[in-house]
Amino acid sequence: MTTFTRRRVLRGILQGGAVTVGLPLLNCFLNDNGNAYADGTPLPIRYGTWLWGLGMSKNVFVPKKTGPGYDLPEELAALKNVRDQVNLYTNLTAFRDGAFFCHFTGWMVFRSGTSPTVANQAPSETLDVIVANQIGRTTRFKNLTATATGDVRTVVSYENANTPNSPEFSPVNFYRRLFGPDFQDPNAPTFAPSPLIMARKSALSAVSEQIKGLERKVGAEDRQRLDQYFTGLRHLEQQFEHQLTKPEPRAACVVPKAPAEDPKLGNEASLVAERHKIMTDLLVMAVACDQTRVFNMAYSNAQANTTKPGYEKPHHTTTHEEPTDAQLGYQPNASWFLRRSMESWAYFVEAFNSVKEGDGTLLDNCLIMANTDVANARIHSLEEMPAFTAGKAGGRVKTGLHIDCKGAQGTQLGFTTMKVMGLDIPSWGTKSNQTSKVISEILV
Repeated sequence: MTTFTRRRVLRGILQGGAVTVGLPLLNCFLNDNGNAYADGTPLPIRYGTWLWGLGMSKNVFVPKKTGPGYDLPEELAALKNVRDQVNLYTNLTAFRDGAFFCHFTGWMVFRSGTSPTVANQAPSETLDVIVANQIGRTTRFKNLTATATGDVRTVVSYENANTPNSPEFSPVNFYRRLFGPDFQDPNAPTFAPSPLIMARKSALSAVSEQIKGLERKVGAEDRQRLDQYFTGLRHLEQQFEHQLTKPEPRAACVVPKAPAEDPKLGNEASLVAERHKIMTDLLVMAVACDQTRVFNMAYSNAQANTTKPGYEKPHHTTTHEEPTDAQLGYQPNASWFLRRSMESWAYFVEAFNSVKEGDGTLLDNCLIMANTDVANARIHSLEEMPAFTAGKAGGRVKTGLHIDCKGAQGTQLGFTTMKVMGLDIPSWGTKSNQTSKVISEILV
């Protein structure tokens, strides 16, 4: 009986020269359960984040039921088709620890574990970077960040306090970066390493040798700076090495059609939703093609300036100036904006869930955390904050649950997601936000 492996290639002779042709990811390359390769190597688990601004309207957002089969109040109605893939967390707290910056402290605590002491400056690296440093070193991109705002200033990822990861905001440029000349199709019949990548790797190697020499001649502080720089170069070399090796076949990888042009700029909700859709579709296929295993998407910035047709105020202004409707018990126009956010969150989840991978979907092999900046935007509250996760992380996480966190630190969610991703850390965060507790209800 002939045995096939995922590294099998077809060999032949064409006009006197040897020819090798790779095979796509066939079912026979997987185990009987379809959740790992036949040799036991697991399918990769990916990590992502999603951000929306300006919280929620508690009366029509928080379900009355906890656990599985939770009800979907009006602001969550868009999640109807993805509820079983999504966990909702309510009643989380971001502790200020003596400093507070409107629309910044809350989401930054969730992502860095620390309450910032300087406005619009991260106190440390964000959790996506922590995860990427462990699982993202063998992919073409250590991590990717995109935004639907059309604004490069919508930063949600930081390498460290002084190094933001600027988001991709142009679908045309994002496509070129992902699927342009440097892209190696994992299902292509042949593979030819890029001479440009080879030259870059050689250049980095030469610079690395010079840095080693410098380290012996400078003081302690400069050695620390050089070490940080040198670590970055090693990561680049590892990524270049990956691009010089034939990628594993990925049946889920289908190169999308290039967008003809960028969608119209503007803050009107339908335009934001369209940009979000296009950037999501590109990001999903980048993950499916194993170009990255860590990713971020921002639907809006924290002070969301999305607009509504026929209404004069943007979302952020609305949360502060619109009166609460006495009968409804919430601000109707502010809630309208939040419902658009949840529609895009539902689209993001569905997009990953629509791609088949192994015996499940791409979403099944992801863990995506979604968070916001406040609970009640009108008063900038950091208590009773909501968040989500989506995906089963390769079977490590239960889904379809609503969990009332009863005032717990918001950092417990980030810490839990990092532990799920295999990080061996005893705790995370600082001061009041430091935690060593996981949200055990979601763990398998």
